[in-house]
Amino acid sequence: MKFNTKTIHGGQKIDPAFNSVMQPIYQTSTYAQERPGVNKGFEYSRTHNPTRTALQNAFASLENAKYGVAFSSGLAAIDAIIKLLKPGDEVVSTNDLYGGTYRLFTKIFEKYGVKFHFTSMHNLEDVKSLINDKTKVIWAETPTNPMINVFDIEALAEISNEKNILFVVDNTFASPYLQNPLELGADIVMHSATKYLAGHSDVVLGALMLNDDDLAEKLYFIQNASGAVPGPQDCFLTLRGIKTLHVRMQRHCENASKVANFLNNHSMVEKVYWPGLKTHTNHEVAKKQMSDFGGMLSFRIKDYSKDQTVKFLERLNLFTLAESLGGVESLCGHPATMTHASIPKEEREKSGVTDSLIRLSVGIEDSEDLLEDLQNAFL
Repeated sequence: MKFNTKTIHGGQKIDPAFNSVMQPIYQTSTYAQERPGVNKGFEYSRTHNPTRTALQNAFASLENAKYGVAFSSGLAAIDAIIKLLKPGDEVVSTNDLYGGTYRLFTKIFEKYGVKFHFTSMHNLEDVKSLINDKTKVIWAETPTNPMINVFDIEALAEISNEKNILFVVDNTFASPYLQNPLELGADIVMHSATKYLAGHSDVVLGALMLNDDDLAEKLYFIQNASGAVPGPQDCFLTLRGIKTLHVRMQRHCENASKVANFLNNHSMVEKVYWPGLKTHTNHEVAKKQMSDFGGMLSFRIKDYSKDQTVKFLERLNLFTLAESLGGVESLCGHPATMTHASIPKEEREKSGVTDSLIRLSVGIEDSEDLLEDLQNAFL
């Protein structure tokens, strides 16, 4: 089954109750049993819910995985993975990553004895130098948030396989439409399904996709035991969003290409970060492992201070100043004070997240309107 067909039919079955074409919303917390332990496969909705099961099957199909696991947010999905570890275990992570992930790692799990090392993954020797007999996870975000760095998934998978280390890829910025990390050697793929998968800025939800039976059993146990599960309404909305993922991503990529090239040729722009540009550090890697270059980009305006950068954002009209990304509408953000405010200034600036950096989530509006909106914001 081709990807465009998977978004609509992948992992889905006609609901047996009334043969409804769309998966029903099973808005219930519990289920009648014929006698104790005898039921139709559902007992309590924290453990299982038919709408969530349909979504998990769709997740698995999108990433060509055996299992999909749904959570109440992307961070809840990350939380479940780190709960596989024990005190004394270590993680080697991308240093340019979502601020919420950094906060979860350093402010929550470090105090329980898990140690995190952050490094750029452009240089594989830097990654290898941080690995020891306590290293249990390599965590890669690619493309990264917000610097849009791209790392070689196959090369990182070789390192993890050689050392018998769990390799996790946050695939949120690419989406399964552009990149399939499991096929490149990853053990687990993570998504903030809030973003491109749901795609309409009306859901908060997370996803894990994987093939290993034992890992899946552990993660389903954590999902149930910790209870960070999405409700059926959110599962339904995400299922509906997935059905248009392919057509949305195509337009996101087309528009982002036009915006990136417009900014790259603008006299007031210092630098544009988008993997489709030949000047991007890992453009060739992106060409190898992605089918297109995505709808996310960042840029800096020459000689702009923090206040000037914020005022530029305030002058935008169609690009709404807001958290999050991946919805049909275009969004803009100031990572240093918004998505990455939880990262200490010195640390975030090392990875390039300075006060003059602007992040754009390019939506699916008419590209000419988006370019005009950007041009009008320049002074």
